[in-house]
Amino acid sequence: MKAAAPAAAALAAAAWLGPGAAAHCAPLARILGVPLRLDGPARGVALTFDDGPHPQGTPAVLEALARGNARATFFLVGEQAERHPRLVGELLAAGHEVAVHGYRHRCQLRLTPAAVGADVERALEVIGGLCNRAPRRYRPPYGAFTLAGLRAVRKAGLEPLLWSRWGRDWRARTGAPEIARLVTRELRTGDVVLLHDADTYCDPRSWRHTVAALPAILAAIEERGLKAVTVSESSAR
Repeated sequence: MKAAAPAAAALAAAAWLGPGAAAHCAPLARILGVPLRLDGPARGVALTFDDGPHPQGTPAVLEALARGNARATFFLVGEQAERHPRLVGELLAAGHEVAVHGYRHRCQLRLTPAAVGADVERALEVIGGLCNRAPRRYRPPYGAFTLAGLRAVRKAGLEPLLWSRWGRDWRARTGAPEIARLVTRELRTGDVVLLHDADTYCDPRSWRHTVAALPAILAAIEERGLKAVTVSESSAR
């Protein structure tokens, strides 16, 4: 039993720290106080988009959301927001929420605590400056938090948020029907859905599949009596 305990702890740590795996380790996420779901208005589902803004992907996603009368939360990368500041304004003007996804898209596991802190601070300065107000939430690249990263995020006044469902849409081989199936399978109130409106850090043109999947996703949300809301329209848990 004594030998098994360290092994179990190591496996749990690996599940938490592994890029992209954090959102599937709900018990440990709860211990660390990192929400995966929402606890707000009944029937709410949060669509979230990472890695933007992107000169083609973001406008296409905005158009699809407008057609579906849906709002979403966009976790922006600071260096991309600097390159495309007009798109940040368009997100806000359309009633969507802007959040922080780091200044550069780098995994926290590969950074020193000081480097993580500097990245969070710079991202908050850039994105907050473009929005004329401080964003409330942060999601790390690859969904991987370190303890130093969590401390830096909370010190900056940001609330961490991961996700409960994803479309695996960063891969070009994941077509629109599969993205929609993954997102909507057993979708329920309080889910946080991870999608991407950019291909800057993933497979080229992958965002096109995301855009093509959105009508089916939004239709499924409506058919189930749910509503697409921004994260700030709910409180996270």
